[in-house]
Amino acid sequence: MQRAWAIIERDLRRFRKSPMLIVMSLFMPVVQLVVLGHAIGGNVKHLKLALVDQDGRVPAVRLRAMANAVNANAGTFATIPYADRGTAIAALRNGQVNGVLDIPPGFSRRQLTGDDPRVALIEDNTDNFTSAVLASTMASLVQAYDAPPPSTSRIARQTTLETVELYPYAPYIQYLLPGTIVMSIFMMVMIGGGIIFIDDKARGLHEGYLVTPITRLELIMGFNVSGALKAMLAGAVLTGIGSAIAGVPDPFAPMRLVRLLIVIAVTSMALVSMMFLIMVRMEDPLLPRALFGVLNTLLWFPSGAIYPQAAFPGWMRAIAVVDPFTYAVNALQDLVLKNTGFAAIWGDLAILVGFTVVFMTAATLLFRRTLS
Repeated sequence: MQRAWAIIERDLRRFRKSPMLIVMSLFMPVVQLVVLGHAIGGNVKHLKLALVDQDGRVPAVRLRAMANAVNANAGTFATIPYADRGTAIAALRNGQVNGVLDIPPGFSRRQLTGDDPRVALIEDNTDNFTSAVLASTMASLVQAYDAPPPSTSRIARQTTLETVELYPYAPYIQYLLPGTIVMSIFMMVMIGGGIIFIDDKARGLHEGYLVTPITRLELIMGFNVSGALKAMLAGAVLTGIGSAIAGVPDPFAPMRLVRLLIVIAVTSMALVSMMFLIMVRMEDPLLPRALFGVLNTLLWFPSGAIYPQAAFPGWMRAIAVVDPFTYAVNALQDLVLKNTGFAAIWGDLAILVGFTVVFMTAATLLFRRTLS
């Protein structure tokens, strides 16, 4: 193992002499966490809803007042009065408003006589998120409008649902943090491990190892451990900084940190072993750079890092099963969002260890200990 440790020491010394590489490997995931954490998953607010009241009577005025109350409370949308529906729809097509609430003539009469009163929500369905929020908010508003006055009876005659939340509210930036930690590990593995290894081969530095008595296993072990140490550094730093940015409760509790560092270490070994397996027969130094974006998309997005896997089609769920990111993200989500113990994550750790053994064994068998 002394020969393997010599490789580790040499690789870490060279890494220390590249401060810009260290900064970029740590800085980019933080930027990604801040930007994506605040750009995705927040509550949609400050929409513009055109309101066309073609009725003008008391029931219609009451509905308009309830729509205006949405802006004063939740702030989901603000109503803008329009004289006719055609002008409002033109404004919707031109992007001046996000939807049109049309109260037709005779709405009040139908409401008072119970003759199927209706209002129309005209929405721009090219923006699914905005249209879904408008439809959901207006459905709740109409439901509240139609609700009968509170009963004076002490006996509840309708079933109500009470939602009990098991954990404190977690904003989306906290949900994104585990995936960002895994991404920081992957970036360090890719930049500080895989690409450097290929560059060594292209410059002929790799040949110096092949004239020594070092074995294939010792050589692969040295590269993998040095790459994993660098990836652990990136993951640990991002965990600390990201937890502070995301507002994770009590992020530096000793046992929580121990569990997080164990998951980061196991994830680092699994990903660096996977990367070495991909690079072991590669000769072109440009190919790893082209692969970075492909692997980023293929591994990160199906892992459930930014959206639950339950919403994926079957073929994406199949990718997630064989994706090491899936198990790393799941374990980190349990620790970061729920502060669970090893009982919840041992299965993910076992699978990641299995990935490491398989990847390192395959890389050892494929490694050519020749100069040709």
